[in-house]
Amino acid sequence: MKIVVLDGLTLNPGDLSWEVLEQLGELSVYDRTPPERVVERIGDADAVFTNKTLVSREHLAQCPSVKFVGVLATGYNVVDVAAARERGIPVCNVPSYGTMAVAQFATALLLELCHRVGRHSDDSRSGNWAKHPDFCYWLNPLVELDGKVLGIVGFGRIGQAFARIAQALGMSVLACANRPDRRLESATLHYATLDEIYAQADVISLHCPLQQSNQGMIDAAAIARMKHGVLLINTARGQLIVEQDLADALNSGRIAGAALDVLSSEPPRADNPLLAARNCLVTPHIAWATKEARARIIATAAENLEKFIAGGVQNVVN
Repeated sequence: MKIVVLDGLTLNPGDLSWEVLEQLGELSVYDRTPPERVVERIGDADAVFTNKTLVSREHLAQCPSVKFVGVLATGYNVVDVAAARERGIPVCNVPSYGTMAVAQFATALLLELCHRVGRHSDDSRSGNWAKHPDFCYWLNPLVELDGKVLGIVGFGRIGQAFARIAQALGMSVLACANRPDRRLESATLHYATLDEIYAQADVISLHCPLQQSNQGMIDAAAIARMKHGVLLINTARGQLIVEQDLADALNSGRIAGAALDVLSSEPPRADNPLLAARNCLVTPHIAWATKEARARIIATAAENLEKFIAGGVQNVVN
């Protein structure tokens, strides 16, 4: 079996092994594949893995040898799953690999908004503490989370994991979910509507999948319904936010701070308004990328292919 990984560099920049895939066939791994070289790189491969490289209907039509497509991520919108289904090709993803990694990163973003540890460390190391007349100083307000309300929009595995961490910090949680599991409710966790979250939450964190119905859900109208001085975290998808509206709210102080691991276009345009907005932390889509989580992606991707070779399927999305 010939196996091709179209864009392996982000997943494995060299600190992990591809051995589990090498054991299944003749493996070719490319760091990146530009759109015009997808067909050439696939060639006569039987199995194709992609992370962010688009595999379209046209690509599949020009590569009739393909029998299996694996996505090295949970989201699979980079593959034309309908075209694959028409050709009898299973498309398999990797669900649940990064639950704790993303929840931990959301926590890091929240704590950084509250304490700006990096900013204060940089200021101290630059010599400003040594020159200061007082034994301590702070560059922005410091926020205590105990007793605050966290609103979580999207209450799947990651949202639930983040809720557990927030409760350990003394926060109470309002969760918005399409299918509430009332068994999860407690004295410090209740399900709520979006409007209730907007009205009551001191911190709002997005953990919902992007759908046509929620694209741009955080816009000027939604922000106007939020508590003044709310903190916003997004480790889900950038398209959930109307970025100019959020930038305006940050610059006016209507929203006290935002921490974003995702933007609407990645890499972002240099003129993205959030890159210059006040009190806005932006990280380059790395919440998922712990070494442990990336190792789970490779292992599960190999299991998906191994199952297919044996005549079965798992984690099929089409």
